[in-house]
Amino acid sequence: MHYLGRTALSKRIFTGLQPRRLGKLVAELAGTWMAAGESRLRERRGHERLRAPGAGPDHELVFADRVIVTLVTLRFQLPHAALAELYRVDRSTVTRAIREVRPLLAARGFAVPSHPGLRLRTLADVFAYASAKGVELRFDGTEVQVRRPRASKPGRRAFVSGKKKMNTKKAAVVTDGEGRTLWAGAFRPGRMHDQTAVRTEGIADLFEQFPEVKAKVDAGYRGLAKEFPGQVQAPPLKPKKNAAPGEAAAWDAARHQQSSERICVEHANAEHKQWRTLQRFLGRREDFDETYRAVAGLVSDRAAER
Repeated sequence: MHYLGRTALSKRIFTGLQPRRLGKLVAELAGTWMAAGESRLRERRGHERLRAPGAGPDHELVFADRVIVTLVTLRFQLPHAALAELYRVDRSTVTRAIREVRPLLAARGFAVPSHPGLRLRTLADVFAYASAKGVELRFDGTEVQVRRPRASKPGRRAFVSGKKKMNTKKAAVVTDGEGRTLWAGAFRPGRMHDQTAVRTEGIADLFEQFPEVKAKVDAGYRGLAKEFPGQVQAPPLKPKKNAAPGEAAAWDAARHQQSSERICVEHANAEHKQWRTLQRFLGRREDFDETYRAVAGLVSDRAAER
């Protein structure tokens, strides 16, 4: 019966990936996972292995199953105990497998359209790519509800979002004009402003370093638009109440046009949140950054093929 469960979990509806892409992902991560495992064993033993590679007991979960378990957890946030029952292993085995594979997914970076071998891992990479290819960027912030810190824990109020009125963590997302995810990062507690989060990532220095890079943003980044008026475009300021009807109509048309050109980054955020773990994150807050990068990287693989 458990073999039927394994076969079912490998389907696209559970992993979010087509079988072809799933096979490529397993092959891509296998070498890194084996090297990391050998490193851990070497550190534990304190010397090189005495037996040939492959000797000793087999893993209870082969690597392909470890990847599938991790993808299903990211996509549906299923309890580890339920997955352990399907695979006839202990719950701790599933938890350990996820903790091994999720960092590998997060470290992959983000796919680039028409460049299969190129992946972007930092905000500086994104600016260098946009400068070289003439890509106009789109910036936006998004929030995900997380567990509330304990009452006695310092910094508890930092997670209370003024917009959502709940405990959240924020992420900054960068896309191109087609809504394809190029980067996600600047993870900060929900109380921090979107613009402050990306400034702590050095975005102002990057705009100075790459003066040809342009971006469209929402009103939350208006300070960047004032600092770099030739590069960053924010929605126009609303006219005063006593403004002429023509001025109000012109503002509304300009606002609508700017929103239409920037809406693609909102669609990218919606793609990320098709994965249940980013609709409401139930895990440890310390794992949120890694989880978001893993999901956004997987979404970028599919978006890059559009």
